[in-house]
Amino acid sequence: MEYDEIKKLIQDMENSNLESLEIELPSGLKLKMDKGQKNINEITTEPVLNEETPSIKTSTTETIDYKEIKAPMVGTFYSSSSPDSEPFVKVGDKVKKGQVVCIVEAMKLMNEIESEYDGEIVEVCTKNDKMVEYGETLFKIK
Repeated sequence: MEYDEIKKLIQDMENSNLESLEIELPSGLKLKMDKGQKNINEITTEPVLNEETPSIKTSTTETIDYKEIKAPMVGTFYSSSSPDSEPFVKVGDKVKKGQVVCIVEAMKLMNEIESEYDGEIVEVCTKNDKMVEYGETLFKIK
């Protein structure tokens, strides 16, 4: 599903009498919107079976395999639910698949981003309150 299609769904939802909408596509993309929950919506994607895990070379020529959590949309990255709250995760934290790791605000809707993997956060790749692009790496997990 392309960004423009998601944007259109959000606009249609805002202009409709629907209170909630949940869509799951064969590609694994899940889209859940609910007007009754203070505009907190979530988009999660399931890992694609033939997707390769990126490798990063270190100076010792050792290969370390990291999994990446990427931005599913264009928006503003928030590491916590409010400015005075602790971040959802930080470097060294263990995460479980499905655990909320951040929020990406798009079109005034707060989208909770969940981890697609179990593991340990080794890098937070963006800063709080920064604009992120679709597909931009937000976290690296080992």
